[in-house]
Amino acid sequence: MSIFRNFYLGFKFALSYFSILPVSFNSKDDLSSKEILNFMVLSLPLVGAILGIITVLIYLFIENLELYGAVISALIYMILYGFIHTEAVLDVADAIYASHSNKDAYKIIKESTVGAMGVLYAIALVISKVAGITYLLLHNLFIEFIIIIIVSRLSLVILFRIHKFRSIFATQLKESLNQNHLIIAIISITALSIYIGYSAIIILFSGILLSIFISFWIKNKLSFVNGDVLGATLESVEVIMFLLIAKLI
Repeated sequence: MSIFRNFYLGFKFALSYFSILPVSFNSKDDLSSKEILNFMVLSLPLVGAILGIITVLIYLFIENLELYGAVISALIYMILYGFIHTEAVLDVADAIYASHSNKDAYKIIKESTVGAMGVLYAIALVISKVAGITYLLLHNLFIEFIIIIIVSRLSLVILFRIHKFRSIFATQLKESLNQNHLIIAIISITALSIYIGYSAIIILFSGILLSIFISFWIKNKLSFVNGDVLGATLESVEVIMFLLIAKLI
């Protein structure tokens, strides 16, 4: 199978897994192959770019609604990725508080039920995130918004290389990730950031450093890393970067 075919299937897999956009596959497509999983992970920033562009286009269409239109657009962004990363915040918050009581954090994080602390932290995050996106949209900081979304997902790709996972699927993705392809992705996004200018460079380096710090902080609390930790890290990075860019620009 050609590299272009692998990239195409990997990108579709990422789009179907990390968004609610309609994607279909052929019954003969083997999505478990190492090459396709490699491109699935590497496609995360591209998926982010697509979701960001869709969000901005929706906002431009309803821009005449001003604040209302910006809030709706911000919510649509989160709906577009199916709240998959937001859900991780619920589980991670519950697990962290459970660990304070010497309970098994991994057991708590895998439970289907949700605790009060998880709900409260998720609500706080959603409010903060919607407020941040709304501010950026109202001030026409569209490029900055999209770059933040790209970098938050590039950071996850980098975290796949850094961490060991207590998750079969996350470990499989880590083992499938091609280091040379990752370097190319990092160089490409760095070059794009330099071309865009000062704000994009700040977002790139701040976002990556934040993701590393946050993921290790959560790991220190839980003693493990899994997909939920990555999702909570992504959400945290985006909230902080929205605030940082709103403050600096």
